[in-house]
Amino acid sequence: MQYGKGALRIEVPDHSTIIEPRHTDGLANEKEAVKGALRQPIGLPPLKSMVKSTDKVAIVISDITRPTPNHKLIPWLLEELEHVPCGQFVIINGTGTHRDQTRDEFVQMLGEDVVSRIRIINHHCHNPGELTWVGKSCLGCDVYLNKEYVEADFRIVTGFIEPHFFAGFSGGPKGIMPGIAGIETILTFHNARMIGDPLSTWGNLQRNPLQEMAGEVNRMCKPDFMLNVTLNGAKEITQVFAGELFESHRQGCTFAKEHAMVPVHERFDVVITSNSGYPLDQNLYQAVKGMSAAHKIVKQGGSILCASECSDGIPSHGNYAEILQMRSSPQEILELIHDPAFLKFDQWQVQKQAVIQMWANVYVYSSLPAQDIEKMMLKPMDDISSKLRELRNTYGEQMTVAVLPLGPLTIPYVKDE
Repeated sequence: MQYGKGALRIEVPDHSTIIEPRHTDGLANEKEAVKGALRQPIGLPPLKSMVKSTDKVAIVISDITRPTPNHKLIPWLLEELEHVPCGQFVIINGTGTHRDQTRDEFVQMLGEDVVSRIRIINHHCHNPGELTWVGKSCLGCDVYLNKEYVEADFRIVTGFIEPHFFAGFSGGPKGIMPGIAGIETILTFHNARMIGDPLSTWGNLQRNPLQEMAGEVNRMCKPDFMLNVTLNGAKEITQVFAGELFESHRQGCTFAKEHAMVPVHERFDVVITSNSGYPLDQNLYQAVKGMSAAHKIVKQGGSILCASECSDGIPSHGNYAEILQMRSSPQEILELIHDPAFLKFDQWQVQKQAVIQMWANVYVYSSLPAQDIEKMMLKPMDDISSKLRELRNTYGEQMTVAVLPLGPLTIPYVKDE
């Protein structure tokens, strides 16, 4: 099972069901595939022909919590655009509401050569001076995006596509909304009604309110070009989707759904999940995604056992921990979040966690102190195999068990539901 930068070995009953995405080999020549996609994009002319040497070019990347292979994609993009001077580029780290990355982390994400040659900035959703108004959403909020992105002559969004627990799929429009949006816009995108909509779920793009808002915002200041990839469990590139934003993303989502979503016939007493290892399992906030994948197939009253290293803590930035300590039960938390007078960023992650906890018991194996996990209303465990044996006393000798070793890289669902 993936855990941090390594793996965990756990003992499970012989009759356990192991659920993994359909294996897809990494591309034989990743660079050649990416370069080919840039030269024959979906719905657009070759990238190089679209960008003038005098253009100011903004490239939006996903932050360190995502496994996007920026260290490959960005150097290859820059090679393809070598006619543009280095000083004409800005790389915008799409942090959304997440913390800044340090220079060392940018080197880890992009390589020393890129960091030393190209200007890189962290997006700050709370800083009005770094944002530009681009319109008003039909949902009533003003739409603000990163100023340097809006003012660029040519805009490129990068990322990777996988099922997402409320947006349906990651990648594409999400790189911009919420990646480089202002906090007011992000709060509307993640409000209780949007997150609580039954269509805001794994693998669904049809009438998904979050995808609809992301699309609306992107049309207000659309990326001129998209470069997204899909990945396998080894974080190898399995396919490249480049070109016009919406059609390229649609094709990528179709590919990801075929490989990542796995049907099962019935729910399980116990579901063991990871959070896909590093970088997604860096904190407890992100671990909600692994819990959410398990929630899709655990019985009501069942148990979710989640392994997430949390090397970056709960984390300390944001309101996730603060909101969870405002009430004493998941039910009370949901009542708080659904109060129209309540609005705090990070409430969306808390809302998803509380819904899961209303359905099943959630145990967490991590590097965090037990008391920190308990403060987040979750149950700490010292050993997954031991907890599994203990749960047999609750569910009986015929206890059914499913294992998601790659966490939310696999999205199981019950066929008849």
